[in-house]
Amino acid sequence: MSWTAAELAALRKAYASGTLRVSFEGRSVEYGSAVDLLSRIRTIEAEMQTQSGRKPPRRSLASFARG
Repeated sequence: MSWTAAELAALRKAYASGTLRVSFEGRSVEYGSAVDLLSRIRTIEAEMQTQSGRKPPRRSLASFARG
């Protein structure tokens, strides 16, 4: 699917303001939670990076053990 920078900006603006309803180009979508909205933002960011030839950033969690 092809997303635009303007659509991503609308999603980010909604997330930053705490709103779950996003309207863009005459369409409205209401997300169930902020987690759902953030997940959509991350999905679009990764897809846009892949399309531009850049690899999405890798995320990992550190672990520690006492020995």
